[in-house]
Amino acid sequence: MPRPDTLSPGQIKHMLEVRRHLHAHPELSNKESRTQAYLRGQLETGGLTAVRDVAGFGLAVDIEGTAGFSNRKVAVRADIDALPIEEHSGVAFSSTVKGVMHACGHDAHAAMVLAAATHLHRHRDTFAGTVRFIFQPAEEAEPLGGRRIVEEGLLDDIDAAIGIHVDPYTQAGKIAVAGGPFTLASDIFDAVIRGSSAHAAKPEEGVDAIAVACAMVSELQKIVSRERDAYDPLVISVTSIEGGGSYNVVADTVRLKGTIRSGSPATRLRARERVQDILKGLALAHRATVEFSLVEGEPPVVNDPALARVVALAADTLFGAGTAVAAAGWTAADDFGFYSEKRPSVYFRLGIRNEAEGCIYPLHHPQFKIDETALRVGAELVVKIACDALGEGL
Repeated sequence: MPRPDTLSPGQIKHMLEVRRHLHAHPELSNKESRTQAYLRGQLETGGLTAVRDVAGFGLAVDIEGTAGFSNRKVAVRADIDALPIEEHSGVAFSSTVKGVMHACGHDAHAAMVLAAATHLHRHRDTFAGTVRFIFQPAEEAEPLGGRRIVEEGLLDDIDAAIGIHVDPYTQAGKIAVAGGPFTLASDIFDAVIRGSSAHAAKPEEGVDAIAVACAMVSELQKIVSRERDAYDPLVISVTSIEGGGSYNVVADTVRLKGTIRSGSPATRLRARERVQDILKGLALAHRATVEFSLVEGEPPVVNDPALARVVALAADTLFGAGTAVAAAGWTAADDFGFYSEKRPSVYFRLGIRNEAEGCIYPLHHPQFKIDETALRVGAELVVKIACDALGEGL
């Protein structure tokens, strides 16, 4: 039986309206109450009434195909949270919430997956099996929504999981996918350096916490440049440094925040140990103390090779040969890694780059913009990949 993969012009128009509404009304991780209510309303308007709350501020809904019997189930994930960034994109539907922006494209993910869900619901007589659509909160910040999805058992009966992410480095309408590791693992750390205060004109009478922190930031970079295999990815970034407050007082306390991104379990463990060793050693060397804490974040996304082939074939079948491009993974992290750790999964990137339209800025940038013409490609691909994965018997 032929499968209607194509969205109608009306469906595409509505998908863009949903995306723009979400973009104008962003919410931070674990605070997505209005987003949850809005998406629930859209799903119910589309005929999906058995929607349930998951992971705090998320939603899940199952669509059962009626074209015969199959006990196979696949999950499709869309993340829905925004970032603490002030928007400067200049689009007409810019964020109405000060200091909060959909700078990672989760508004687009939610809109595409919503369109795919309502489309499959209308055409459930064209496939057999079950597709579970998950609108997941808190991809960007702890407590991570992906971890909660696994803890709440939403993947226990799933045969395969599918994730999509917009990609500002890939030309609009192209698809980037490959089997194997596709993102890095992520951990975050905090350090509080304590010295002792003194007059700025007499620094020898105190212990300058800022000077100690600067030494720490510099030394941490040598873990990457001098202590790891060049073929094993590792990124260590200090992303926040706070301390002091007066022109004439040596700071007695500085707070550092940072992240460790790693490509293998051994490198992940080694980096954690070395970060802690260096911070403690430098504190001791400078007559300071340090309090260190680390939160283990998401594991790497690892794409199932067979599912990656399903995605590539679907893209080339729907939109022509060369739509799917083999691509290296990202050094970014994504809590879809919890899905791929639990079940065979595939995470593919949808190109949204368009130089002529100014869609050139990276993720998490205040001028980030999306070429919206790519959203139809993403939504229709989700429909086809979900149905094809149901039939793969992986």
